Amino acid sequence: MPFLHLDRNGVAYEWLDDVHRSIFVIGLSPFLSPPPPPSLVLRPFQDSLSQLPAPRNAKVRLYNAEQVLSWEPVSLSNDTRPVVYQVQHKYRSSSTWYDLGDKVEVNCMNITTTECDFTPKGNSVFLRPEFDTFLRVRAKVDDLVSPWLTLPSFRYCRNVTVGPPENIWVTPGEGSLIIRLSSPFDVRAFSATFLYYVHYWEKAGIQQVKGPFRSTSIVLNDLKPLREYCLQIKAQLVCEKGNISRPGHLSNVSCYKTAMDAATKLQQIIVIAVGLFLFLSMLAGACFFLVLKYRGLVKYWFHSPPSIPLQIEEYLKDPAQPILEALDKDSSPKDDAWDSVSVVSFPEKEQEDVLQSTLHQSPGPVQQPVG
Repeated sequence: MPFLHLDRNGVAYEWLDDVHRSIFVIGLSPFLSPPPPPSLVLRPFQDSLSQLPAPRNAKVRLYNAEQVLSWEPVSLSNDTRPVVYQVQHKYRSSSTWYDLGDKVEVNCMNITTTECDFTPKGNSVFLRPEFDTFLRVRAKVDDLVSPWLTLPSFRYCRNVTVGPPENIWVTPGEGSLIIRLSSPFDVRAFSATFLYYVHYWEKAGIQQVKGPFRSTSIVLNDLKPLREYCLQIKAQLVCEKGNISRPGHLSNVSCYKTAMDAATKLQQIIVIAVGLFLFLSMLAGACFFLVLKYRGLVKYWFHSPPSIPLQIEEYLKDPAQPILEALDKDSSPKDDAWDSVSVVSFPEKEQEDVLQSTLHQSPGPVQQPVG
C-alpha cells in the first residue's frame, strides 16, 4: 500500500515507484511524519475522478480547404464504458475557450470518433484563417474527465499546405501555349485569392518562370514554333486580411509541342514547292536521257506487233473451209487490185524480136510468151 505523507500546507503525497499520478490537494491538519525512503519517488496524490488519461499525439491537418484535428484514442483496461471526446478552441487575443460544436455543420462535442473535422462548408468558416488559433481536446467517461491536451497555436494562412492547380489543359498555339486550369480549392470562405506561376523550359534548356497571373487562363507567348516545351504550374494563396501569402506545390511535369506560325507556314510551303519542282525537273531529265540512250529498245517496246489478215484468221478458225474460198470471202473489187494479162502467141523468132522491142520501151508490165 502507498504511504501518505503530509507537508506543512496540508498537501497529501503518496510514495510510489515510477508511476505517474495527477495532483490532488486535500485539506488536512499538518503533523510530523518521517521523510519518505530515498528509493521512492514523491508524487502528488489523486482521487478516482481524475484517473482518466488524456488523449495523446494530437495533430492538425491543414491541406487546401481541409481542416481536421485527430488524436490517438484513450483506452481503459477492464472498462467497457464508451469514451467520448470534447474539443474547444480560442484565439490568441482571447482568454475564453469555446466549444467547437455550436454550429450544425460542425459537431466536436461528446463525439466517439478520434477526429474533429471543422472544414468550411460553402462560404461559412468556423475558425478565422488570419488569427492564431489554439485547440484542446479531452476524454470523458460518464463523470470521469481527463486533463486537457492543448495543441500549439496555428494560423491557417501561415501553416496550410497548398496543393497544385487542378484540371490543367494545355493547347499548343502558333509559337505559344494556351493554359487553362482550376484553382486548388474554393477560397471564398477564407477571403483569399490565388496567384499562379508557370515554370517552363525547352527540352534540354534553361527553366524560366512567368507570373504572377490572377486569371485561370494563361498564354505563354514568344515561344519557338515546332519546339517541345515542358512546364509546371504553382498556385500561391494570398490572404487579404493580414497580407499573408503561402506558396503551393508544383504540378506534375507535362510537355507539349508548339504549332507553326504564319511565317513558318509560308517558309514551309516555299520549301515544298521548290523541292517538288526540282524533283520533277530531275525526273524529266532522267527520262529524256534514258530515251536517248535506249532509243532502239524503246522503239521496239512501243512498236505494235504485225496483225494476221482477216481471211487467214477466218481460215484458222475453220480449217475445213477451202483456202481459196476463205481468201475470196468478204473480198470486193474495191479492196483488191487486179492486173489484166493478155497472152499472145508468136512464132519463136518473132517472139524474141517482140521481147527485145518491149525491153527498149518504157517500163511497164512484162508479158511473157507462153509456148
